[in-house]
Amino acid sequence: IHVMSAEERTKLPKTTDFFIDLGMSKVEVEKYISIGDPVTRDRELIEMGDCVNCKSIDNRVAVFILIEALKQLENPAYDVYATFTVQEEVGLRGANVAAHGINPDFGIALDTTIAFDVPGAQAHEKVTELGKGTAIKIMDAMTICDYRMVEFMKQTADNAAISWQPEILVAGGTDTAGVQRMGKQGAIAGAISIPTRHLHQVIEMAHKQDIADSIALLKACLENIDGYDWKH
Repeated sequence: IHVMSAEERTKLPKTTDFFIDLGMSKVEVEKYISIGDPVTRDRELIEMGDCVNCKSIDNRVAVFILIEALKQLENPAYDVYATFTVQEEVGLRGANVAAHGINPDFGIALDTTIAFDVPGAQAHEKVTELGKGTAIKIMDAMTICDYRMVEFMKQTADNAAISWQPEILVAGGTDTAGVQRMGKQGAIAGAISIPTRHLHQVIEMAHKQDIADSIALLKACLENIDGYDWKH
């Protein structure tokens, strides 16, 4: 920033403006690095108050929630297919293939959502808030969730005394779209969303209770999905 012109300081950087400095000569770097090697951020998991903080909570926290729910699952109402999908950010590729292959009757996606509960944010901008419970998706930019699934999740959460908040994500999509539409007959689909602060930044933050509520809601849904009237 010290050598930028006033005009340069007002412009957003482009990806071509960045480089990674390993502190070595080119010859030395090539001993360790090849073209195409992946790069990630070194940000270890830390606990801060009632929250967890680390890189890529989106979407490692959903993997954790799914594994923990499977551990606790006792009597699922129907066959359960747990899928750990890839490349959601570049076209829902894993979810599309999984939905087409499994052809589910019901689909529950797990993903993070924005918690913009920060100083200066207006109430309508927050989407969700940390510590207010798991979030039940109503819609995002790619999906309008089946109203029956939304109502089923709400009733299930209330019956089990699980804290929840509604989620309307006006920008950005999730695997919910692939689960809903890419099966051979489509699926009655919805999503359990985990409120996450500082989404897509170097360190993201989620609340432990929201994570616990998400696990509890997923388990309860899988065990009680046969008791709901799914007719239109």
